[in-house]
Amino acid sequence: MEWIELGYLGLFIATFLAATVIPFSSEAILAAMVLGGFDPITSFFVATIGNTLGGMSSYGLGYLGNWQSIGRYLRVKEEKVLGWKHQLDRFGAYTALMAWAPFVGDVIAVALGIFKVNVWRTAFWMTLGKAARYAVIVWMLV
Repeated sequence: MEWIELGYLGLFIATFLAATVIPFSSEAILAAMVLGGFDPITSFFVATIGNTLGGMSSYGLGYLGNWQSIGRYLRVKEEKVLGWKHQLDRFGAYTALMAWAPFVGDVIAVALGIFKVNVWRTAFWMTLGKAARYAVIVWMLV
């Protein structure tokens, strides 16, 4: 079954999963929906909400973990982890603006959780970043 056959529910599920560690293009699914005749504004909001909630689930996984054990598990040197922490201390929740980025977005979301960056600020900036990305996509298609 294809995501588009499920309509907005399929878009929500696809964008949610795309914001987790399951790699695929939520942008392509959004584009297919809009080009397939689905309402662009509704598609924009569904995609933004789904992708933000997916990103926040990655944040939650990070929040439940601790950076020492995750660093050991991923075989990352402590200096590298402390460098990430320094950047998050420097930029804080604003870093969540980049949670939409391919490859690094999931890592950013998990890192924000690991280092216990304020959940509400993280959710706000993450939503803003993801909405901006989807707004550009919808705008280019309409």
